[in-house]
Formats: sequence, C-alpha cells, structure tokens
Amino acid sequence: MTQIEKLTFESITWVQFLLFLLYISDDTGNRLRFQLELEFVQCLANPNYLNFLAQRGYFKDKAFVNYLKYLLYWKEPEYAKYLKYPQCLHMLELLQYEHFRKELVNAQCAKFIDEQQILHWQHYSRKRMRLQQALAEQQQQNNTSVK
Repeated sequence: MTQIEKLTFESITWVQFLLFLLYISDDTGNRLRFQLELEFVQCLANPNYLNFLAQRGYFKDKAFVNYLKYLLYWKEPEYAKYLKYPQCLHMLELLQYEHFRKELVNAQCAKFIDEQQILHWQHYSRKRMRLQQALAEQQQQNNTSVK
C-alpha cells in the first residue's frame, strides 16, 4: 500500500493537503492546486484565521513557513488579478517575518489587525464615494457647458 493510499480524510490537515498538491503535475491537479492555493492565500487576509494557525503551531513548522514563501508568486500581476481580497498579499508579506508570526499567537494582535482593516475599509469607502461624487459633478458640468 502506498503512502497516499494510507491517508484518510481525517488524518490530513488542510496544509498537508496543500503541500501534497505541490507534487501533482497533471492538468486537473494543477487546476485544483490553483483553486486551493487561491482560496488559501485569500484566507490569509483574515487575522482571526492567522491567529488560529499561530495558536496551533503552524508558524513554527519550517515546511509551512517555506510554503508561505512559495506562495509569494501570488504577488505577480498574472496571479494577483484573481484575488478578491488584495490585503491577503500584505499579510502574506508580513508572514515572511518570524516576529510577526510569533505575535499572531496573541489574540489581541489579531483583534488589532482586524480593527485596522475595518478602519482602512471605512476610509477607503468614504474616499471612493467622494471621488465618485466629484467625478459625477464634473461630468454634469461638462455636459451643461457643451450644450
């Protein structure tokens, strides 16, 4: 019996499964690997998930840290265009630093990051709304001056 045949769903963690997918080379495997890595990278935007990983010791595992380094390819434009939550790239970058990984064990750290993200989104939403209003007003002025 091969090592793969011995594995059961219960014995495989999410990360182990992702690492296993690195070795799949056919088209179906590559497509599945792309989808799973996309989903996993986007999960990194959630500070509570990062806290969960830290508390379970994933960030102490050298293989997992190397996997996070490997995932930096998502910063390339041909991959980044598929991301819905671009802040995950910032988190992925921060996860390259041991100090940041160690701090994530603390729930207060995750809470602080979560609050900062919310403040950023609120500021971005208000700023975007003001820009859209200014653009609409400018277009309206251009339409009236053309007539």
